[in-house]
Amino acid sequence: MIKGKTFLVMGVAGAVALLSFNWQKNTGSKSPDPEKNYQEYCAGCHGAQMNAFADRKWKYGNSAEDLFKSIKFGNKDDGMPAFAQTFSDAEIKALADYILKGIANVDRYNFNQKPKSDLFETENGKIKLEKVFGDAKNIWGMAFLPGGEILATDKSGVLYLVTEDGKSKKINGVPAVRFGGQGGLMDVLLHPDFAKNKTIYLSYSKPHASNNNLQTTAIFKAAFNGDALQSGKDIFVAQPYTSTRHHYGSRMVFGKDGMLYFSVGERGNERENPQSLENGLGKIHRIGADGEIPQDNPFYNRKNADQSIYSYGHRNPQGLALNPFTQQLWEHEHGPRGGDEINIIKKGANYGWPVVSYGINYNGKIITTLTAKEGIENPIFYWNPSIAPSGMAFVNSDVYKGWKGNLLVGSLRFQYLNRCVVKDGKIVKEELLFKNIGRVRDVRQAPNGYVYLAVEGEGIYKLLPQQK
Repeated sequence: MIKGKTFLVMGVAGAVALLSFNWQKNTGSKSPDPEKNYQEYCAGCHGAQMNAFADRKWKYGNSAEDLFKSIKFGNKDDGMPAFAQTFSDAEIKALADYILKGIANVDRYNFNQKPKSDLFETENGKIKLEKVFGDAKNIWGMAFLPGGEILATDKSGVLYLVTEDGKSKKINGVPAVRFGGQGGLMDVLLHPDFAKNKTIYLSYSKPHASNNNLQTTAIFKAAFNGDALQSGKDIFVAQPYTSTRHHYGSRMVFGKDGMLYFSVGERGNERENPQSLENGLGKIHRIGADGEIPQDNPFYNRKNADQSIYSYGHRNPQGLALNPFTQQLWEHEHGPRGGDEINIIKKGANYGWPVVSYGINYNGKIITTLTAKEGIENPIFYWNPSIAPSGMAFVNSDVYKGWKGNLLVGSLRFQYLNRCVVKDGKIVKEELLFKNIGRVRDVRQAPNGYVYLAVEGEGIYKLLPQQK
């Protein structure tokens, strides 16, 4: 955990114990600064964000005693040098305590038990999760029709119409998708004037016409007649196609200006795509309802730039929502190991990936030493450890006590719903809801004010507050 190229792997999980361990000799009388010592001696190998470093399997144990021994005596076989000559025992103890705080932060997401009931306690009363649709097991996105029905996408390539009594039918006319990895049929969105024009939009992973190894993110527009999609066509196809099958992005929302905003992931090529304006990957895009590119887009007149780009420097944005109180566009995206972000999207702004990040790579190696840089927008909030966020919705109804103005975010990794309390454009508090319910892929508020969750392997749930 030290300067240089060594990498510490400390072991299989153990209980996070506070120090009952005899710290041996040399406790000293000075007051050590463990955070400073971590940054000086550990960050060079393990990254500046200790909470990201703590999110790991601990080969040599993660108790207070285990950490103390690893720091003091090292682990020669894994390239971990001993620090007995560098730190006093008091400094080692303080550093171990500091790392234990990071381990405890990870452990708060480790929910051991599956729900035993459909009734859940929250800070503001009980909520029942009522399953309204269970025929499809891989729901990715939802949209609510004026009559109360739900259009739901299944990642495998099926679009369902779900009635209020839970019945469903498959809708014809859906484009062929490349189903595999993280790809398939993804988001669904209604045109703002759907009641009159019956227009819907789908995002999906589009296979290349002549090279079966390539695919990309595309936006499909069609008219919905109740049984099928008609006059369907792609109005956007991200360039270039790539062979990877992850980081498609694919969330869509209409802005207050009537333009269609949507996300495209960097497809796993962080070194070339997100910081380049010459391709459409790792970006938030802005186009008209029919696919036309607005001339007031920030890079419309820049030579060789993709004219539909609205912001860049994104990794894999799977949450996009218009704040109904401010009309700002909010986004969240997956970081690497640590550093999932929430951003407020600004025209032409660079959001930094991979130049800045609060995370490290999955193998523990550092991606960047920077968490901020001039000319790059900082996130308004980030998660360490990564929760793998998906789906995003603001609550602007009075259905749920204390929730109005809150932001809801699904967690794929830890399988819960994250309630974010928003004040003055900042997230000031979180509540972890419906622990271990399953991988929450999407969360939406319906026009009637009720919130719905799409949970992988389960289907769609409606959140019903219970009267006291």
